Parts: sequence; C-alpha cells; structure tokens
Amino acid sequence: MNLNDLTFANPHYLWLLCIIPFLIYWYIAQEKKTYPRLHFSDTGFAGRLKKTGRQRCYPLLYVLRTLCLMLLIVALARPQSHLKNNSRHIEGIDIMLAMDISGSMLAEDFSPNRLEAAKKVASDFIAGRPDDRMGLVAFSGEAFTQCPLTIDHHILQHRLKALKSGVIEDGTAIGDGLAVAINRIRNSTAKSKTIILLTDGVNNRGAIDPLTAADLAKLYGIRVYTIGVGTQGYAPYPFQTPFGIQYQNVEVQIDEALLQAMAQNTGGNYFRATNQNKLRNIFKEIDQLEKSKIEVLTYESHTDEYAPLLWLALGLLLLELLGRLSVFKTLP
Repeated sequence: MNLNDLTFANPHYLWLLCIIPFLIYWYIAQEKKTYPRLHFSDTGFAGRLKKTGRQRCYPLLYVLRTLCLMLLIVALARPQSHLKNNSRHIEGIDIMLAMDISGSMLAEDFSPNRLEAAKKVASDFIAGRPDDRMGLVAFSGEAFTQCPLTIDHHILQHRLKALKSGVIEDGTAIGDGLAVAINRIRNSTAKSKTIILLTDGVNNRGAIDPLTAADLAKLYGIRVYTIGVGTQGYAPYPFQTPFGIQYQNVEVQIDEALLQAMAQNTGGNYFRATNQNKLRNIFKEIDQLEKSKIEVLTYESHTDEYAPLLWLALGLLLLELLGRLSVFKTLP
C-alpha cells in the first residue's frame, strides 16, 4: 500500500489521538500512587535495592494498551487506499516564441535589461502551460531555432536561460524570425498554432519581408501575437569604450504599424510593453486568450484498509492481557 495514496473516510476521528498524551500523563501520575507503603524505622536499605527485570518491563503493558487504543482510533477513521485512472484528451496548443536578441535588447529601460526581463516573463509563461508544446526561435540580423517544439519544458527553460545577445550578426530581421518560427510549427497537427514575436526595433535586415511572413502564417492557420518592447522616448543603452562601459540615451524606435499589421493579418493582437509590469500583464493576457481545452475522465476505486489495524490491535490487546495474567500478575 502506497502511503501517498492513503486517505481517510472519517478523518475527524483522528482528533481522538489528542487524548493519548493525557493518558500517558495520567499513567505516570497513577504509577507514583500505586506502590504499597510499609512502615520501617529505617528505609535506607530500599534505595540500595535494584529493580528486577519484571519490574522494569511492567510499563510495557501500558505501552501495549496505548498502542492498541491508537490503532483502534485510526481504524475508526477508516483509512482507504485509492486507485486512479485518468484519461486526458488534450486539444493542445503549439506555441513558438520568437525573441529579438539584437544589441538594442540590452537597453536598460527594463531591469536589468530588455532581454533578461523578457526571458524572465517568458519563463513564467512557459511554467504556467505544462500541457502545451512550446519552442523558441531567436533572431537579430539572422534567425535560428534555439529549441524546437517540445513538451519537455525543462529543456526549453534551459535553452531560454542560455539565450544571449551577440551570438549572431546584429540587426533586426523580423521577417526572418517569423519565417523560421512558421517553419517549425507549420506541420503541427495541434488544434491551435500560435507564435509570439517579441522585438524592440525596426525591421532592417533579413531576406523575408515581415508582411510576407505574416501572410504565410495566415496560410498555415497560425495566429501571431506581436509585442513591442521599449519605453516611450529614450532609453539608457550601455556602450563599451576604452574607459569601460558608458551609457547614452538612445531613441526607442519600434515599427508599431508593421507589428500591428502582422498581428491583425493572422487574427492575433499587437501589444506595447513600456515597462516590465506591462510586459508581464501582456503575457498573462495572451495566456488567457490561448487556453488549452482539456477533457479529463477520472475513474477511482477505494479499498478500506482498516482490517489489518483491527487485527493488530486485537493482537496487542491479547498480548497485554496474557502478560497481565501471567508474567506480570499482581496480587490485589
């Protein structure tokens, strides 16, 4: 019997176990009063007498009776083991994350910067959707698959954590990023296919026009959510100089019209995140829009497990009575 599968039909009876400490206290108090008293002119010799083995083992009778009572209380609560068979039919959603890792994502209008903030929020988003297959595409001047569609979110989280800027040529190839994500999800048989594209810039690199890529997504029945990341106006950006890292305020340029057109063309939405809290709320909103439909059929069977406890309690009671009437028999 697996203890993890053990439940009680009448758990409220377990409160009766609270009387056990009081019974132990009562026994100790009574034990001090039950010794016979004899009057001697000198009782010093009594302190030199050693207890016999019978005297030392006599409290075992009370231990047996206490264990018997505890087992009866637990049996009264009706412990049950149960077997579950779950049949889950999931109309899963396949989701590809396409994340911009260009140099501008290191701007620090988010804490500690845009890229790390986006990774943290995306990680929470992944953790909240354990039943969906998800994958990750990264892009800057080029695009590549960081993690294909997988249900193993441990691997996906590891690959997301390893994502960093500067591993490929700099730039912002939004169209290429979306195209690679489409290629990874287009043959999916899921009921719903979704791409979340996050960028902080203007398309300035790549071989594929972003609107053409959006048309391709629509053709394959893929919904695209686009997110523009960056504060309004200017943002502090770290520049490496011979004298160390220097910060300059750089204008935030996001082609919102393009991102909005891409999303609307595929039945998705465009969002603008000007701070970390808004970015987190955007992912929460997408999470609500893209919910998996799960039908769970559960079969449960319960088996009472109190019979062995009753037999054990009866055995302890008989053992206590046998000891009290034989080895530990006392005179009135």
